[in-house]
Amino acid sequence: MEELVIRDADVVDGSGEPSYRADVVVDGGRIVSVVKEAAAAGCQRPRARRELDAEGLVLSPGFIDMHAHSDLALLRDPDHSAKAAQGVTLEVVGQDGLSYAPVDDRTLGEVRRAIAGWNGPGDDIDFDWRSVGEYLDRLDRGIAVNAAYLIPQGTVRALAVGWEDREATEAELERMRRLVAEGMEQGAVGMSSGLTYTPGMYAKDAELTELCRVVAEYGGYYCPHHRSYGAGALAAYEEMVELIREAGCPLHLAHATMNFGVNKGRAPELLTLLDDALAAGADITLDTYPYTPGCTTLVALLPSWASEGGPEAVLERLADEATAERIRHHMEQIGSDGCHGVPVEWETIEISGVTDPALAEYVGRTVLESARLRGETPWAVARRLLLADRLAPTILQHVGHEENVRAIMRHRVHTGGSDGILQGSKPHPRAYGTFPHYLGHYVRELGVLSLEECVAHLTARPAARLRLPDRGLVREGYRADLVLFDPATVAAGSTFEEPRRLPTGIPYVLVDGRFVIEDGRRTDVLAGRAVRRTPV
Repeated sequence: MEELVIRDADVVDGSGEPSYRADVVVDGGRIVSVVKEAAAAGCQRPRARRELDAEGLVLSPGFIDMHAHSDLALLRDPDHSAKAAQGVTLEVVGQDGLSYAPVDDRTLGEVRRAIAGWNGPGDDIDFDWRSVGEYLDRLDRGIAVNAAYLIPQGTVRALAVGWEDREATEAELERMRRLVAEGMEQGAVGMSSGLTYTPGMYAKDAELTELCRVVAEYGGYYCPHHRSYGAGALAAYEEMVELIREAGCPLHLAHATMNFGVNKGRAPELLTLLDDALAAGADITLDTYPYTPGCTTLVALLPSWASEGGPEAVLERLADEATAERIRHHMEQIGSDGCHGVPVEWETIEISGVTDPALAEYVGRTVLESARLRGETPWAVARRLLLADRLAPTILQHVGHEENVRAIMRHRVHTGGSDGILQGSKPHPRAYGTFPHYLGHYVRELGVLSLEECVAHLTARPAARLRLPDRGLVREGYRADLVLFDPATVAAGSTFEEPRRLPTGIPYVLVDGRFVIEDGRRTDVLAGRAVRRTPV
């Protein structure tokens, strides 16, 4: 007898087709049968050792977070309710060109300092890996949800070239090609870049094209955080489309937004660009989060020349009065490339997290608010935070536009991604709320998407991008990564005031056929594993 039958569920199967009522039988981590109500009429209904009454609940495939920053959280926090409680059953990590494999001892220390604001300093982690394969093996020891990995191009460049702003030599480029090939062979699903973050931003298009050719050979995709989401946003999107056309590589645009005042109402221009490229045969997808503010680190706003050489060099420049004044002038008057070519508006920059408890008073306030309270300039506050917290402060950046968010999420190649940074005392609520916020706010309350459309965006479409032949749909033989939610009550609990509140209306989540959320509570099950690239 099979392990589980989910009885009388309203199945939204991920295909985008209308829902249907069915009994779904699970055994051995897979869906073994889907018995629709019409087919079951007059027949004996399936039975199993456990029966779950799903009356009034929607059963869908597990949600796939296409842009996650849980690289260390998966190892640090076995509970990981931030994602499991949302119905996320697979996260894609290694984002924005910076993560922890492949590394050597030197670059591991540098990367840990550079992205401490994303993932914490990692002092509580045993970094017993150096290669992509070893990191995936570490995940295989048991994690809350599944995870796939993108090779981080910035980390690869740090390993082969360093943190200097210069072109790679042919020997260095060849080493980067080998590192990318090895990572793909070991199971990565593609490559990411952070082209407003050092050192990845120092790569010219010709270098990126060569690496993307390697990714394409292995059936992977390129996921860039491109060079501007502000003043040069459309040109930056065009650059990525042309790059992958030259490389012959699929493209997935990370957190594809149009931000800052210069881009208000301009989402249709982006979508026209993408439609034209798709019509010409390009293979493009994108992800977004359903919120207007962004989230990053404070140091990311600095001009790239100030970040050359790595974290210690940045701290030295900030400590020098003359250089710090030059940085301020560049940020406030010219518009730094780190701030997307737009002069920084301190009233939009809210401190969301620090690692030093002595700096906690700054969290939850904009830089401008703290400056006024202290009778200082905003740059004096920002500089102090960067130096005192050793580049770790995280920020919310209130620069988005609701009409752009809604227009982009309707597009046929759209998928969902949280871009969720889990660090800090006041993280962005998207880390805990992205997927129920789609279902509750944008489906039920606003009707921007139908329920069937939205589920397809969050399940089958990302599974197709990841080339996963047995995930993303409720189908016989598919993995039993499943979510049961109440369409009338599902909602994000997280808010900007209380960002770590868990969602409502998601009572059951299964990973590999095992309950990680049961009756609305996290179990002790660690059924997640590394999801490796499917060989071409």
